[in-house]
Amino acid sequence: MMGKMTGSQMKRVLALLPVSIALLLISLYVIQRPLQVDSSLVPSEQTSVVSPKIEGVVKPGETMFDIFKNNGLDLNELFRLEEATADVHRLREIATGQPYKIELGPDNVVLSLTYQINDDELLTITRSDPGFRAEKITLPYETKERKLGGVIESNLYDALGNDGEAAMLAYGLSDIFSWDIDFTTDLRKGDTFKIVVEELWRDGRFHRYGNILAAEFTNDGNTHRAFRYEEQDGRAGYYDEEGKSLQRSFLKAPLSYRRISSGFSYSRRHPILKIRRPHLGIDYVAPSGTPVSALGDGTVQLAGYKGANGNLVILRHPKGFTTYYGHLRKIRKGIRPGARVSQGDVIGYVGATGRATGPHLDFRMKKGNRFVNPLRVNLPRRGGIPKQLLADFDKVRSALGLELASIVPAPRVPGPEPVERKVASGR
Repeated sequence: MMGKMTGSQMKRVLALLPVSIALLLISLYVIQRPLQVDSSLVPSEQTSVVSPKIEGVVKPGETMFDIFKNNGLDLNELFRLEEATADVHRLREIATGQPYKIELGPDNVVLSLTYQINDDELLTITRSDPGFRAEKITLPYETKERKLGGVIESNLYDALGNDGEAAMLAYGLSDIFSWDIDFTTDLRKGDTFKIVVEELWRDGRFHRYGNILAAEFTNDGNTHRAFRYEEQDGRAGYYDEEGKSLQRSFLKAPLSYRRISSGFSYSRRHPILKIRRPHLGIDYVAPSGTPVSALGDGTVQLAGYKGANGNLVILRHPKGFTTYYGHLRKIRKGIRPGARVSQGDVIGYVGATGRATGPHLDFRMKKGNRFVNPLRVNLPRRGGIPKQLLADFDKVRSALGLELASIVPAPRVPGPEPVERKVASGR
C-alpha cells in the first residue's frame, strides 16, 4: 500500500501534471487524425513510373563508347550489347547525324537501345536475360505515285532539279535508257522526258523516290519507252512495248566522260610519236580518278602494267567479246586474273599511265580475233518477258502507257520546291 506523500513529493506531482495532460491530449489527437503523406512521393494508379531515357543524334567523331561514358553508363553493358549485335549490325558502325535512344531501369541498367541505321532500317536491342536480343527492322513507307515531265535545256539533272533526290531520279532514268542513249553526249536541247515514279512517304513527309514505273524519253526525234515489270519471284526489269528487255549485253560506254578525243581509226596521227598508225579503240577524255566500269559481265584476263598501255585491264565476255581498259591511274582492289565481274562494276579509275598525253581512257573491243568499233557494234538485247506472262505484262503496260500519255512535258521553272508535293493517287 502506497504511503502518504510528503510535501515535497506532492509539489513534484503537481508540477508534472500539466505536462502529462498535454501529452495525453496530443496522443489522442494523433490517433484520431488520418495519416497525411506527400502524394507526389507515392505512385498512384493514375501516375506510371517512367524509365529514364537518353536520346540524341550521333555527333561528328562520336562512338557508342563515348555515349556510354559521357552518360555514366556501365561499359560492361556496352560490351554485351556489341556481342548481341555482332551478326546484325555492328554498334561500332554508327554514323554522324543518326538518332538513337537508350531506355534505362533502376541503377542505370540498360533496358533497350534503338539506333536508326538509315532511312530504311532501325536497329533495336532489348534486354533478354541473361543478355540482349538484337533485331534489324525495316521501316515502312507509304507509297504514292507521281507523274513528271520536262524539257532538256542543257542536261537531265538541271531539267529535274538540283536537289539530291532529283539527282538520284536522273541517275535512275539514265540507267534505264543507258543501252540506247548516252546521256553525256547524245542529249539535244528540246529533248523531252516523261516519268511515272513511286514516292516514299513517312509521317506525312516525303523521303525519297522509289521505283520508276514507266518512262519515255524523246532524244533527237527518236522516242524510247520503258515499262517496269516484276515477276512473281520478285525479279524486275524494264521492257519496251513489245516486252523485249531494254538491257543489252554491254553498256553504251564504260564511264561518264566529257568528250571523245580520238575515235576508232585505221590511220591516226599519234599525238606523241607524230606518225600515222591505227587506233583501234576510243579515247574518252575524263578527269583523273573518274570510275571506269565493266562494259558487261565477264572474267578478268589481265590486270596490271602493260608498257605503253600503262595500267591495263582486259575482260573476256560471252559470245567471243573482249574489252580493254588502258591508261588507268589505279586498278580497283580485287580486280585480278580469274576474277568475275558484273556489268557496271567499277574496275579502275581514269589516269594517264603509260604513253598518254593526259587523263583519258583508251577503250577497245574485240569480237573474236578482230578489233571492232565499239560505237557501231549492234549488240543483242537480253531475254524478254516469258510467253506465259505476256498477257499480264500487256495489262501493266497498257495502264502505265495511259499515264505516260497524260503527261505534258514543260521546261522546269527555277525556284524552291513546294512544301507539300502534289501527288497522283496511289496505284
